[in-house]
Amino acid sequence: MKNTPHGILIVDDSQASLALLSDSLDAHEFDLTTAASGPEALQVLARRRIDLVLLDVNMPGLSGYDVLTRIRQTHPAGALPVIIVSASANRDDVIKALSLGANDFVSAPADPGILQARIRTQLARKETEDRLVESEQRYALAMWAMRDGLWDWNLSTGSVYYSPRWREMFGTGDVQDGSPADWFDRIHPDDLLTLKQDIDAHLEGGSAYFECECRMKTADQYIWILFRGIAVRNASGRAVRFAGSATDITSGKMPDALTKLPGRAFFVDRLNRCLAYARQRPDFNFAVLFIDLDGFKNVNDSLGHAAGDKLLAEMARRLDSSVRFSDSVGRMESQASSDSHTVARFGGDEFTILLPHLRDISDSIQVAERIRTAVRKPYEIDGHELYVDASIGIAGGSIDYTTAEEILRDADTALYRAKALGKGRYETFDAKMRERALSRIATESALRAAVGNGQLRVYYQPIVRLDTGALAGFEALIRWLHPERGLLLPSEFVPLAEESPLIVNLGRWVFAEVCRQLAVWRDARLSLDGLRVAVNLSSREFRQPDLTEFVAQTLESHRLNGDQLELEITESTAMDGADTVVERLSALRNLGISLSLDDFGTGYSSLAYLHRYPIDRLKVDRSFVATLSESNERRSIVRAILTLAGHIGVDVVAEGVSTPDHREILRSMGCLLGQGHLFSWPLGSELATRLVEARSRTEAGSLPAAG
Repeated sequence: MKNTPHGILIVDDSQASLALLSDSLDAHEFDLTTAASGPEALQVLARRRIDLVLLDVNMPGLSGYDVLTRIRQTHPAGALPVIIVSASANRDDVIKALSLGANDFVSAPADPGILQARIRTQLARKETEDRLVESEQRYALAMWAMRDGLWDWNLSTGSVYYSPRWREMFGTGDVQDGSPADWFDRIHPDDLLTLKQDIDAHLEGGSAYFECECRMKTADQYIWILFRGIAVRNASGRAVRFAGSATDITSGKMPDALTKLPGRAFFVDRLNRCLAYARQRPDFNFAVLFIDLDGFKNVNDSLGHAAGDKLLAEMARRLDSSVRFSDSVGRMESQASSDSHTVARFGGDEFTILLPHLRDISDSIQVAERIRTAVRKPYEIDGHELYVDASIGIAGGSIDYTTAEEILRDADTALYRAKALGKGRYETFDAKMRERALSRIATESALRAAVGNGQLRVYYQPIVRLDTGALAGFEALIRWLHPERGLLLPSEFVPLAEESPLIVNLGRWVFAEVCRQLAVWRDARLSLDGLRVAVNLSSREFRQPDLTEFVAQTLESHRLNGDQLELEITESTAMDGADTVVERLSALRNLGISLSLDDFGTGYSSLAYLHRYPIDRLKVDRSFVATLSESNERRSIVRAILTLAGHIGVDVVAEGVSTPDHREILRSMGCLLGQGHLFSWPLGSELATRLVEARSRTEAGSLPAAG
């Protein structure tokens, strides 16, 4: 029942009968309205919502039968139930009432319990019909939005219902009910046998669902259609009905305009045919290569999309040439493919290659090596000599695969592994990769939950003056207090987050938490003069168009100036589109925030661009500091960085200071700041607060060496 009372209209010319009927109904369950005549009843129906009518027959002027006739002209029986309540209950009266559209007939005086039961029955039926109408409308709207043609084949009678969209797609006229011939006669002759075989296989129970791509004739041409359907079976398992959809996939079958290669839909179709052929021929070997270009984004960002398009077109030509060989790849038989291979543009800078009739998986590895050799050769684009590389994932075909999506998933997993191991390489899929992929998915899901349920922590590693040991600031480092694995270091989850937009949420959470902590220290009247907290920005965070707006709003919400904050970007981020980097760094610096270049010395082209960037600080990578005592070359590099920093007027922080020798060597070179285990491990907020309190008391609080 509804939460609000149902509106009931009682119509009777007798005031005594109106009172009797009203008293017999529960006022809490029903919202009662009365009318003493037929015209009054029609006026009530015109101005308010009524869910059911109790109607007397014998009334002067407009009789109950007349009122019922008027009601049915505007309200169908399913929309507004009418129950006749009359002392005249002979057979002819009941028949006349029902023939005029009454839903029920109750003899007067009515038993209250029986009357209420019949009212509830009619109201329940009305609600069911209302839901059915709503469901049918929703289904019709969904089908209209999908723009798919639908069919419903009654296998017992042989008749087929074709939806209006089907008839619109194929120009079959206005007749909804037809025969299978209306479908099959329009299929391209080369595809008809495959379609019928796939349908028969499904109806006989050979597949869980039916799916087939083939060409079907419209009024003036053939178009590519993806048919999907499923059989309805009786208790004995025999198919008695077959229904499904028809989707126009012609655009996906057309070659990509830029590369002239087939697209995703065509590739998936060829791959599914290979899988079907492999199930018939267990000795048939094939493989799928999933290829992603390394460095393509840099070309787009630095030279523009036009140059990127030219690079993709040339890449497509090289890929196609790399797999045109005849020694190890034969031609597929007629039901699989007429070509020896299929190269397709899967989307963006991703390509896929289908290699049929291989001797074994080593053939696909040879192709991958040829591709890498071809891809690495220089490209002459708009007067520029460009270099890119390719990461390749390989999945070998197997009768264990049932769909194209499965083998593409595994090839993509192998590609992910190749990129994780350093890019510019190929990896072949194995079962362990799938386990790692599933583990990665589970970890990513748990990490998404951790952002919102209080499992993340910020730790603060002190940055100190190497000459006095005085606290100069902190670097903020994220930790994950995992409910099962305990406290996790960034290396255990940040690389995973960096592969998805999740890293943006993590980075922004850290920045907001650091601002909150600085506000707490300020409100506690602790001295923050000269003290800065550094927060790392991933490359994905740095590229967010609303970065500056987010930083400004967060500072404002905590009533902070930017002078207690420092944002760190890596060298690789700084090299990713120099003009954009300069613009964004300048906008952040205008907020009062200091900027530093992290891991300095590990990248390339840093010196050429450094003078353009509004950088306040360089951080010498820990890999240089770790071998200062043993390597003259490393000492020379660090000395050169310090000299460069002095010339351009920026500070230098040495990371990874872990021994007294490191500190002394760095100090002798003129390095003023350092961080590392010699001074302190990263600290929770409580211990970090104690250091800030000590610094406030002495204004020169120093940290004793940890080692």
